[in-house]
Order: sequence, then structure tokens, then C-alpha cells
Amino acid sequence: MSVAGFIRDILPLLWSGIISGCLYGVGALGLVMVFKSSRVVNFSHGNLACLGAFVVYGFSSGSLLSLSWGSAVALALGIACAVAVISYVLIAPIVFKSDLASTIATLGVGLILQGAVQLVFGADIVNLDLPVPRLSFSLGAIRISSYDLAVLTVTLAIVGGLFVIIERTRLGVAFRAVSTNPFACEVCGLNLRSVHLFSWLAGAVLGLVAALLIVPTTFLSSTTVPSFMLQAFTAAVVGGFSSLPGAAVGGILVGIAMNLFSFYVSPEFMNTFLLGVILLTLNFFPNGLLERAIGGRV
Repeated sequence: MSVAGFIRDILPLLWSGIISGCLYGVGALGLVMVFKSSRVVNFSHGNLACLGAFVVYGFSSGSLLSLSWGSAVALALGIACAVAVISYVLIAPIVFKSDLASTIATLGVGLILQGAVQLVFGADIVNLDLPVPRLSFSLGAIRISSYDLAVLTVTLAIVGGLFVIIERTRLGVAFRAVSTNPFACEVCGLNLRSVHLFSWLAGAVLGLVAALLIVPTTFLSSTTVPSFMLQAFTAAVVGGFSSLPGAAVGGILVGIAMNLFSFYVSPEFMNTFLLGVILLTLNFFPNGLLERAIGGRV
């Protein structure tokens, strides 16, 4: 391959990797929020996001109701938050006894949610688009679409909003305190359950947003969104499961790495590649790449 051909290929690959990486980062932020506060790896994250996406489809396509896309999203957010509250209420007694048991319990919750999706919406594949104009323009070798700009805008808004909440509000201060030392917080009278619930609700919202943004690039079924969360999980591992900035950066790194692997090696072994990335990261950077780069906790 010539140098000119390499440059012609690599720039679009990097750009599309950044766009898809933003989605993985948003999904990973939801996982990290729950883990930082309650030390639970929430394996129901993808199934809850899938349920929310199907609710948007059902309410906007006419299969359940015929609402506008915005109204359908608002209802889906409400339902996703309600399910997140119920899930946490079911798991809460276990959270304070065993991290492992509560993590396993999320697997059960995820399977129940997947069954609910198949029971209500069936196992068929459906399409769910974003209501954005189909526009595009070229910037050198890079083709930029309105979908790309929508993903970047939403991602920046989410990261900025999350930063403000965690750094500038009392709830955010409580979240950071519980993430650092839950025992001391409990001794001081802080209600750990309310902080846990905040992180579970934030995780549900982040998961639904990520699902709504990723579905237009593929299709919606009861398994596609949970499968997408494998990429979000990889991003959380790469960035560090205890780091919110790491989750965002890890998402972009994973997005770029996946694009390069798919183009230069093979898309058929993508899941194997992701599992290899997880194994290598856990072996050489168990607390994520950012901790090694910065030299301390992030």
C-alpha cells in the first residue's frame, strides 16, 4: 500500500472511529457511574437500554402508539428510570452484603428485561432512525454527516452536563465522597442508597441515549444493544472502571482500534479482538490506561 493510499484510508477510519467511540464512551459512563458508587458491574445495562430503545420505537412507529419522536423519547426515559429504580430496589439488599452477588443479580435482571422485550415487541429486527436531516460534506478525505455532528453534539452535552453535576452540585459531592470512602460517608450519616439510586438513574439515561444513537447505524433487536454494550464494557475497562474521564477516553480509543482492526484485519473476529483487549488491559493496566498515563488516581 502506498503512503498516499494509507493516508487516504486512515483519516476516514480515525474519524468514524472517534464517532463510534463517542457512543461507546457514553455507554461506558453509565457502567462506571454505577460501579463507582456501589461497586456493582451492572450487566443489565445493555438490556435496560434496549428496552428503552424499543419503547421509543413502539411509541413513535405506531406499533404501540403514534407519538412524536420527542414525546416517545420522554416516555422512554421515564420508563427506563422507573425500571432502574425497581432494579436497584431489588438488588439493594444484596449490594451491602456482597459485590459479587449483586453483580450476578444484575445478570438475572438483564435476562428478565430481555425476556420482557421479546414478549412485548417480539424477536423481529426493526429500524429506528434519528430525526436529523440527511446532510453531509467533505473536509479533505473525511466525509462528515449530520449524524456525526449529532453524535458529537449529544456526547459533548452529556459529558459537560455530567461534569457540572458531579463537580458543582451537592449530589455530585456526595457521589464523589461515596466513590472514595463509602464507610466514612455512612459513619458521617450520608444516605448511601440515595447516592446509589442517583448513579443507577444516571446509568439508565446514559444507556438509553447511547442506544438511540447507535441503533441508526445498525438495526434494533433484543440482542443488538446488549451486544453493543460489550464495546462499552471494553471502553470502561480500557479507561479504568473507577474513572469517568477514563470511560470517555477509553470509548474513543476502542472505537478507533475497532475501526482499524475491522479494516486491516477482519470484522468477523471483532468480538475476539475486544475480549483480547480486555484481557491485555486487565493484565498490564488493571486500573485503566489513564492512571498509568497520569500516574495517579483519575
